[in-house]
Amino acid sequence: MTGAVVLRASALHRSYGRRGARVRAVRNVSLDLSAGELVVLRGPSGSGKTTLLNLLGGLDTPTRGEVRVRGMLLDATAERQQVELRRQEFGFIFQGSALLGELSARENVDLPLRLAGVRHAERQRRIDHLLESVGIAAHGAQRPAELSGGQRQRLGIARALANRPSVIIADEPTGQLDSTNAEAMMRLLADLVHGEQVAAIVSTHDPRMAALADRILVLRDGALV
Repeated sequence: MTGAVVLRASALHRSYGRRGARVRAVRNVSLDLSAGELVVLRGPSGSGKTTLLNLLGGLDTPTRGEVRVRGMLLDATAERQQVELRRQEFGFIFQGSALLGELSARENVDLPLRLAGVRHAERQRRIDHLLESVGIAAHGAQRPAELSGGQRQRLGIARALANRPSVIIADEPTGQLDSTNAEAMMRLLADLVHGEQVAAIVSTHDPRMAALADRILVLRDGALV
């Protein structure tokens, strides 16, 4: 069951290059994401999926249009406020997990909590809960290189959820996993999105993931179709 709209994108455009050699990567995209909703974003390579996700997460700035999360404008002209807004409201899951290799699993989840100023006892409770939720509680002392690919992606989910974000943005999170681990990870993500009432948008080429989505969006040549 989905809840209130937490992210709203209005008439997003993103172009690159100069006049005469300009590429329109995203064209007039408007969408809403609601709490507890898992949205799958599909489309061929080069369709603009990564660019759109970067715009939704405040990692890139639209040429025109705007993105609001819980009513607050993502505004690149206010860099410090935007960094803080991303830290508070967004969790990111990247292909290959992008974990810090010198830190243990627990320390990787702990880092965003420390940056947010969460007290030690609460951080430990949150880390215990998240590692248990993603099924790697027994591996908290291990570093990413000591984990399997599936375990690393589970750790990436735990880290993304650490600060109880409003929105999760995931770009091809199963791209480096075998089919069994990919399906297990997406089922886990879907369960956590619904259980934690987080809005999530996930780009994927895997058609089997569509069965787990509450909604599917298709992007072609930078536009939703």
